[in-house]
Amino acid sequence: MTSTPRWFTDTSDGHSQWYIERFRAMEREGVDLGGEARLVDALVPPGARILDAGCGPGRIAARLYAAGHDVVGVDVDPALIAAAEEDHPGPEWRVADLATLDLPGDPFDLVVCAGNVMIFLAPGSERAVLDRLRAHVRPGGRIVLGFRTDRPYGPSALDVDAAAVGLEVEQRFATWDLVPYDDDADFAVTFLRVPSHPKDR
Repeated sequence: MTSTPRWFTDTSDGHSQWYIERFRAMEREGVDLGGEARLVDALVPPGARILDAGCGPGRIAARLYAAGHDVVGVDVDPALIAAAEEDHPGPEWRVADLATLDLPGDPFDLVVCAGNVMIFLAPGSERAVLDRLRAHVRPGGRIVLGFRTDRPYGPSALDVDAAAVGLEVEQRFATWDLVPYDDDADFAVTFLRVPSHPKDR
């Protein structure tokens, strides 16, 4: 297992800035960038504590913050966090590797992990990431992940890793607006639940 995320090893020079400018341009053009945030907002009570894991330049966390939630955004790429701080004041932003995540404060009601984060992790670190996310969620809380299914790490591997760290697979959809999932889907949105009464692992 390498400790360097694919976000750095499998992309070209200048990718981070390209990614930042892409979403800034989409925002200016009025593209709907809030689908994931709308779904997450519907899953939690008002004023929930939410972690945006792999938050990128902050588009989801910013919308959740505007909806009245207590939001922390974390990303391994300092350039993305700098853009989030510049473009979206309000949420708490942190540079951190999800595989070793250790945030202070109360547990979260929900973790959202969108934008293909799981397939940009360091190879072999996926289970460690799920374990660290689970450690930051209250009993009964959820982790919601969305990523493409045409990469080496897919839904079946996610299910195995989730079970290994004590997470329950609750539901799976093909899109963030809850189109039913089937094996031909090229995207998966998976709801994982932290058991209300965790058992020893």
